[in-house]
Amino acid sequence: MKLNEIRDNEGAHKKRMRVGRGPGSGKGKTAGRGVKGQKSRSGVAIGGFEGGQMPLYMRMPKRGFNNPGALKLAEVNLWRLQDAIDAKKLDIKGEIKGDALVAAGVIRRVKDGVRILGTGEIKSKLNLVVWSASAGAVKAIEAAGGTVVQERIAAEAKAAARLEKRNAAKGKAPPAKAPRGDANKISARTTRTAARSAK
Repeated sequence: MKLNEIRDNEGAHKKRMRVGRGPGSGKGKTAGRGVKGQKSRSGVAIGGFEGGQMPLYMRMPKRGFNNPGALKLAEVNLWRLQDAIDAKKLDIKGEIKGDALVAAGVIRRVKDGVRILGTGEIKSKLNLVVWSASAGAVKAIEAAGGTVVQERIAAEAKAAARLEKRNAAKGKAPPAKAPRGDANKISARTTRTAARSAK
């Protein structure tokens, strides 16, 4: 075999079919699209439509939900913080808040707050003020001599105090939920059912 005799295997390159070039080709006139109808036109398609058959997105079961009120938190792992400190981008003197993390290039934007996660190792002493932090992250930071102030805890306490104040202004205590299978709850339900059936 010589260099000029090398060629591709048979069928490696299939010749393109030219459509709409006369009846002799077998793909003239309607060019393989059939006669009329939506599918013979260009640029028309209904996404997910399967011709009346139950579409895939309706055959699959629903799972979970999207919470419209969920907070969008910028998540930061411990190794990202340590890398920024080692590169001397993050000043660890004083409190470190979301703005300082943005300035150091650790996160792009604060969004609704910052959440610290525990992946990696932290060696430096940090005083963080963030929305929330995982238990592992708090443990690692405190072991290195630092502190973590979680704004979420303060916000929840403030909301609970506000609710308690509002209930007190209305002159009523918040209703306590009866435990499942509580005798009083069951007897009350039985009494209501009996009264309804007596009518």
